[in-house]
Amino acid sequence: MTHPVERATRLSTTTRTEAQRAIDRAAAARPIPGNRVALLQDGPEAYAAMLALIAGAHRFIHFENYIFRADPTGWRFAEALAERARAGIAVRVLYDWLGCVGTRRKYWRFLRAAGCEVRCFNPPQLFRPLRLLARDHRKLVVTDCGQAVVGGLCIGDEWAGDPAKGIPPWRDTAVLIEGPASQALDLAFQKVWALTGHPLPDDERADDVPAAGEASVRVVIGVPGRERAYRVLEYLAAGCRRRLWIVDAYLVPPPRLFEVLALAEKDGVDIRLLLPGSSDVPLVRNLTRIGYRDMLRAGLRIFEWEGAMMHAKTMVADGRWVRVGTSNINASSLIGNYELDVVIEDPVLARTMEQQFRRDIAASVEVVRRPRRAPAALSRVMPSRLARRGRQGRAVPPRGRRELRARAVVAARRLASGAFRSLFGPISLVLVVVGLLSVGLPTIMGYVFGGVSLWFALAAGLQAWRRRSPGE
Repeated sequence: MTHPVERATRLSTTTRTEAQRAIDRAAAARPIPGNRVALLQDGPEAYAAMLALIAGAHRFIHFENYIFRADPTGWRFAEALAERARAGIAVRVLYDWLGCVGTRRKYWRFLRAAGCEVRCFNPPQLFRPLRLLARDHRKLVVTDCGQAVVGGLCIGDEWAGDPAKGIPPWRDTAVLIEGPASQALDLAFQKVWALTGHPLPDDERADDVPAAGEASVRVVIGVPGRERAYRVLEYLAAGCRRRLWIVDAYLVPPPRLFEVLALAEKDGVDIRLLLPGSSDVPLVRNLTRIGYRDMLRAGLRIFEWEGAMMHAKTMVADGRWVRVGTSNINASSLIGNYELDVVIEDPVLARTMEQQFRRDIAASVEVVRRPRRAPAALSRVMPSRLARRGRQGRAVPPRGRRELRARAVVAARRLASGAFRSLFGPISLVLVVVGLLSVGLPTIMGYVFGGVSLWFALAAGLQAWRRRSPGE
């Protein structure tokens, strides 16, 4: 007869194996063992690691990022890359057209003059207008030394901050990976690089990288329409047993993922969301806040970061699984963009992530539902109001009674109605302008709409012609 402890151990092992297999299939990637992984918090630490990789490269540097700013931080990286290119290192830089639309051409000319090969991902094409929807949102540096840095940081002063002026860096997270997983990350770069022109030469590929640690890493290569990161998030949410803590910059969860999170909470999982209190994209922040009531009603806990912009995209589950990368929890990232995430199975890293999450929570305020002041019968049917509870569950320390009342009123109005106003206000304005132009200038607007329709028709016809069967 099997001893109960032995039977429980076998059951635990079987469940663990099934969970691993499910995540492997969802990510379309097998776990890569033998890696050393270090957590990088915020720009100063992450940038130092990136620049160290650039300085230590012997044969090649592959640098892919959504945004390169032509500011002091951007020029710091440009000069480091140019110096290595002049030393004979093959330097490849891949940037996204939309992300870098404001970057001056002088920046790219400097890199090219130094010997770097610079490519732009998906610039506008006259007869392929819908291709603009797919962006390269990845942030990756990988070299031939068997190391890579991947995370949420773009290249700009926002992430570096300015201590001399008292400007803190944006809150963000990346990981330094040393070991065989760096090869898989480099392969992800190679595939997108090939979409923009000639592929990399055969001699510019990572050699076999020896093991450097104990962490197991899955590289989730996000491709438009594949939903790999989407499925991974669902499986992590569905499979966690105790706690699931999520940090996201632009959270607008698709209904399917929201339902999984709600069901996990009903099953006793501690689910917490850490989101930015202020954002560089107010429209997305307001879309997030519109969904606060549904998330709170489902039992999820929501915290808003009170510091500089919260830009991280991380998740830690059950003190065992860690997800770090570029995918935000919204349809654009999960379905439409080229993204890059790593799912790491490492209890040591997971504990470090949980400790950092607790520190971030301590610098945040919790959003809660409050009943409205009204007669009991009316209060039960009225929608609850949203309020902000101070750090660690305490009231936010006031500077005075008048300021306390003002802050409470402003916070309540901002959470309850500001999101709707910011979302529908611009939409209303645009429709009013279009309506007035159509009434006042019907002939001109007719030509405009007719021209746009013919343009899309021609673009669609060309795409259909290019995709015709070979035998036709």
